[in-house]
Order: sequence, then C-alpha cells, then structure tokens
Amino acid sequence: MNQLQNLLTNELEYGKVGGKIQKIIFDIIFQHVQDMVFVMKVEKGPRFRYLFVNESGMRKAKLSVETLGKTFQEALPDELANSLQRKYEKLLKRKENVLFDDQFYFDDGKKVYGETIITPIYDEKNSIRYVVAVTRDVTEWSIEKNKIVESEQRYRSIIDNNLDAIFTISPEGKILEANPAAAQLTGCSEKQMVHRSIYDVIHDHDLNKFKTLLEKTCSGYALESLDCKIIHTKGHLLIVHIKTVPIVIHGMINGLYVIFKDLSEQSKNMEMIKFMAFHDQLTGLLNRRALHEHLNKQIFLRSKKPQEFALISIDLDRFKYLNDTLGHLAGDEILKRVAQRLNQFQNEKCFIYRVGGDEFNILLLTADRNTASTFVKKVFSVFSQSLYFNSQEYFISPSIGISLYPNDGKDAEMLIKNADEALFRVKEKGKAHFQFYRTDMNSVFSNVVTLETHLRKAIDKNELSLFYQPQIDLATGEVKSLEALLRWNDREFGAISPAVFIPLAEDTGLIISIGYWVIEKACEQIQSWNEKGFTNIRVAINISPKQFQHPNLVPFIQSMIEKYHIQVASLGIEITEGAMSDTKETIPILKKVKELGISISVDDFGTGYSSLNYLKQFPIDVLKIDQSFIRDILADKKDAAITSTIIHLGKSLGLEVIAEGVENKKQVEFLANAGCHKIQGFYYSRPLPVKELEQQFLREKGK
Repeated sequence: MNQLQNLLTNELEYGKVGGKIQKIIFDIIFQHVQDMVFVMKVEKGPRFRYLFVNESGMRKAKLSVETLGKTFQEALPDELANSLQRKYEKLLKRKENVLFDDQFYFDDGKKVYGETIITPIYDEKNSIRYVVAVTRDVTEWSIEKNKIVESEQRYRSIIDNNLDAIFTISPEGKILEANPAAAQLTGCSEKQMVHRSIYDVIHDHDLNKFKTLLEKTCSGYALESLDCKIIHTKGHLLIVHIKTVPIVIHGMINGLYVIFKDLSEQSKNMEMIKFMAFHDQLTGLLNRRALHEHLNKQIFLRSKKPQEFALISIDLDRFKYLNDTLGHLAGDEILKRVAQRLNQFQNEKCFIYRVGGDEFNILLLTADRNTASTFVKKVFSVFSQSLYFNSQEYFISPSIGISLYPNDGKDAEMLIKNADEALFRVKEKGKAHFQFYRTDMNSVFSNVVTLETHLRKAIDKNELSLFYQPQIDLATGEVKSLEALLRWNDREFGAISPAVFIPLAEDTGLIISIGYWVIEKACEQIQSWNEKGFTNIRVAINISPKQFQHPNLVPFIQSMIEKYHIQVASLGIEITEGAMSDTKETIPILKKVKELGISISVDDFGTGYSSLNYLKQFPIDVLKIDQSFIRDILADKKDAAITSTIIHLGKSLGLEVIAEGVENKKQVEFLANAGCHKIQGFYYSRPLPVKELEQQFLREKGK
C-alpha cells in the first residue's frame, strides 16, 4: 500500500501532467464524491485541526469554510467534539484504521446514519501527521438492517416466549433450534436437543404417523395432528397436539417448524368430564348413560352368533321409608354402602350401574338363565348382612327382575323395560325375591306410559262409567243396596280391566280426581233413581286409601249430597283395612263421615292384620267378607269356620254382614244357614250398567 502511495505521489509531483491530474483528483474528491471527506492535522495535545473538508462533508456535517483551521472543540458542539476526540485518540494509540458508526440530523429533521473510517498518514519520521476521515451515508442500509434486526427480535420473542414447544428442524428431522418451552416440555436443555433427531422424542406407537406428517409438510403443507404422545426424559408420556409448518426460503423448503402443545392437563380434564358423564356422582358406579352405551355395544357386536347376556334390575325394598324416616343424608349413606357391596361383583364380565334413586342395574355378560340365577343368589347373600349407620343396625332387601338377550329384547330399551317389568311383578308379589321376565307380563299393554296418557284424558273424553252390582237381602230377596264399580272403555284399546288401570291410577295420583268423579256420578245417579221412585236404595262407593287421607274428601261428599238433594242414608263408602292402618289419621275422618250420616263398610274383611282392633275403634256399619274365604267354604273347613265366625261376630256387634264373590247355590245356602244378611256375586248378577240394572232388579223389586 505504501509503495503504491509513493508511486502515485511521485507521478503527481514529477510527471509532466502532475498538476493537471492533481486538479482532477481534487475536483473529484471535493465536488463529486458523495462520501464526506475530512483531512485533519495532528498537533500536540493531541489536537486535531481541520485542513480539508469536501463539499459533501461541508453540506452534510453543517460546516463552513471558516471551519478550516479549527479544532473539534472550536468547530463542533461539546458532545460531538468529545466523541470524535476519543475516536481519533484511539487511532493514535492503535496506529491503525478505526471504523465507527455515527448519526446526525439534516435541517429537515431527517436522521442520517454514517459509517466512518479514519486512516493515519505518516511523515518521514514515521509519525502520524495527518488523519483522513471518510464518512459514508449508510442510512438506507441501516434502516434495512434495523428492520431485519427488529424482525429477528420479533421472531425471537414469538419463539422464546411461546408457551408451546417450538422446534426448528431440518427436512431430515435433525433439531436445529428449540425454544425454552421445548426444553421444559421434554426435560432436555436446548443444548442437549440440538443436533438430535426429533424422532427420538416421539413415542414408538405414534412414530409412523408423525413421520407421515413431516413428509407431507416437506411437500409444502402446514398440517396438524390432534393426538400424539412424546416421551419426557423422566420416562413418562405426554399427550400433545402437533402442528408442522414448512420453512420456505427463496421458494425452497429448507426446514420445518414443529410445534407441540401440551394437552396432558386438558386430557386429564377431559377424562374427568368423561368419567362424570358416565358415572353416578353419589356412588361412583356407572350411570344410566353408560348402561345404554354398554348394552348397544354388546347388542351390535360383530359376531355370527348373538352373545347371550343378562340384564338385572334391582330395587331396594322399603328404601323410601328409611329415607323419609332417617333423612336424605342417611339415605345417601345407605346407597353408598349398597353400591360398595354390589361393586365387589364388578369385573370384565360384570358391570354395576346406579340408574337413579334406589334403582340399580347389573349387566352380566355371557350369561344364560342358570348363570343369572346363580349370580342373583350371590347378590341376595350380600344383602343378608345388616348395614350400620350412626350405631344403628338396618337390613335392606332387594327385589330383582331379569331380562335375557336376545330372548327378551333385541334392543337396549326393550331389555331395560322387560327387566323392570319383571321387577314390578316381584314387587307385586311380596318383594325380596327375583323373577325372570315372561312374555305374558306385557300381554295387555306394552307401554304403560301410553296407558297413563289415555287415563289422564278418560274423564274429559267421557270414557269412564259406573256399573252397579246388586247386594241381595237373604231374608227378603230384595235389592236395597248396590256397589258402584268403575269401568273404563278406551276409544283405542277398548274395555280395560280395573285390575290394570286402578293400580296405575293409584301410582300416578290420578285416583284422587277419578274418585271425586265417581262420588259425583253416584250422587247424580241416586238423584235420578229417586226421581223415578226408587228412594230406598243405598249405593256404596269404594274409596281408595290415597283418597281416604285427602283432606277435602268429607267436604266434597257433603257438597255432592247437597248439590243433588239426596238423602244421606242413600250413600255409603267402602274402605279396605289397609286404609285404616294409621289410626290417628283414620279415626277423625271416619267420625266426620259418620256425623254426615253416611254408612261405612269395611271391604275385604279378614285379610288385614288387625281386624278385631278396627271393629273396636272405628264406627263401622257393614262388614264385607272377602271372596277368598267364600270361594272354598264348601271344601275348606277353615274357610267355612272363618266365614261363620265373621258372620256371628258382625251380628253380635250389630253390624250388617255382606258376603262377596258368591257364585253358586250351595254357597248361598251355607251363608243363609250361617245368618249372613246379604250376598253379592255372579250367582245373582255381575256388575251391570244402569239400564240393565233397572230392568232386571229395580223395576221388579224396587219401590
């Protein structure tokens, strides 16, 4: 460089055209070079004095001709002068070129970035005599550079502060970068992950799926996978959601971003939600929804031959009584204890469900009738042990109904319905045992809900009517009393037996409104007969146990008597012994009825548990001997003795005695000899509609 400089100097000084070339070089530097050029003289101090400034330097640095010959301190503001002083002193110390960045503002406020190089010029004594500074305007380059830096910083902020793990990998799967979240997710530091294969963190089960995902992404598609497992350094698995994004540079894919979102906690929450959706909150057993799902799964198994299984429906006997007596908290505790006992049977072939209240179901797989019977006996054995709550001992017995697939139903609803139907039959026959479903159980109505709907509309549709069965006075042969019996002729189903719809009315509470309808219709019919001259007729109305306890019963009867202007003696009520079980409730009601002057009959006498006690406490007028005794009075000495005793007892107490269910002449003779007052049954007449009754009995034997 020095040789070249000397050569140029000699050429300029001694060459024939030296002066001309010097002038050209000077003009170029001063006028045409856009870079700012400064020549500074080095003086003791050190001080640096302006010797030369080209036109661009004058203009951009805001200097004038008067600046020449001045030092930094004399020509520039203190801050700028001190900054340049330090940089030039640095050059003197290092004795080599110094490069630095600078910035300044134009008059219009525009910020300008400069890049300056200062070069030492030595004299013959090898001392730095001059310093040449060249400052280039790099504003556009700096702006672009800053943009790149800002973009890089934004990118780093997104990557480094992202809560999701982000890996930058090569198309071959080599990890090039990993953010802090990636280190936290995998348990490896960034340094440990770099240059490893991304495939090392993927669980073997999901490896092929993940490789396929990367291959497609390398073709230019951003993709995602909802479930994938990765391996933490401590060995446990994490469920992640994966997104892959191609890195495209100049139209070429030279890498991929792989983003892992940790779903482990979310997965736990989803598992909890799923558990809650399919399990009973109180007992932890499977619920009704799970039962339907499992049944459908078993029914639709892809098998050539249907796999037999049993659905067992369990109801706890007298649980409502315990729940009402002890309180709901105690009831819940009992249900938990029952669930624990049933849960001991749960395995891969046996599933236990609580479907509501005190109702449980058991799904017993690969079970036939014998297997189900053996299993149910085991269930009864665990209930034979008592339960303890608050230091008190309690016994709970189950009633159980069973339906078998595929014989008792081809779908879940039918299997559940038929198991419940079998359970209902168990309840009807004394509880605490089990029964399999039989096809004849639903022989009348396949849908009780439909029947209930029809029954609710029966009064409005005028489908109900009263039939009357005469009660024959054995002494005179006259008909002076009748029993009103309810009948229902549905428009769709036809005549429906009282044995079917009366229990349904009791269960649904419809018996109250139906009972009031019966009372009014009977009073209306008595009025009609009175107008025809039949004034000595007494009609007995059956009052259900639920209606008997209703507070509005006696006022309603009184209002109907007044509405239809009938004699009180024309009306009687029949109640069963079951309706009188609560003496505290019964005595006041019966006294009010008696005060009206209405006769009181006890129906089905002899079938209860405290018949004699009732006779002592209650104001009863009539005893009706249950037909179960009358049926076998000729063949069974015990029935004959009981019947004779009831007749004698009634007469001794001054009560009228009526025998029900009389079907033949010999029964009539027995009852007459025993002194029975009246008989009722098919021997004389079945229950009749009004017109037939009037034609056969009232006109012939009335008045």
